[in-house]
Amino acid sequence: MGTTVIGLAVIAVVILYLVFIYNQLVSLRNQFKNGFAQIDVQLQRRHDLIPNLVESAKAYLDHEKSTLTQVMEARNNAVSAQKDAARDPGDSTKIQRLGSAENLLTKALANFYAVAENYPELKANETIQQLMEELSSTENRVAFARQAYNDGVMNYNIFREKFPNNLIAGLFAFKETAQLQLESPEARQAPKVSF
Repeated sequence: MGTTVIGLAVIAVVILYLVFIYNQLVSLRNQFKNGFAQIDVQLQRRHDLIPNLVESAKAYLDHEKSTLTQVMEARNNAVSAQKDAARDPGDSTKIQRLGSAENLLTKALANFYAVAENYPELKANETIQQLMEELSSTENRVAFARQAYNDGVMNYNIFREKFPNNLIAGLFAFKETAQLQLESPEARQAPKVSF
């Protein structure tokens, strides 16, 4: 009878430990998904500001239509990638596509800022100034949200890969998740806005 009680106690401890691992995996997965939701909010803000900036600049940059078109195309591609990634922030392919799309948008905005530098009347326009300041502030918020998301993904992936957690993670299909990264060193630089 004593061995039966000890055996049941050991089984109960093992089951409780497995439940703990499962619950911790769920908690960490939800934390990185929340981190992605914060990125999603900031990217939406960024994407909403860009059409206002482009519309405000159109009057001044009528002959720079290709630059404005490039910004809007990059923005639309980024919005599409953002929506796709928001449906499943645990899908590495979708997160990498989002990183690529945001990288192209950052490059397009950098080109826009370079063109805007050549037009003093554009740089002096209060609406343009305000929109560029809001966009710059949003870029910082995106960077902070991306950092929090990447930290959450790192914690999740580390916990998921440890033994015996990896056995439980495999059993319940907890997949590895990719961090949101920018592809090129230039994209790692914040867009330069100077007046």
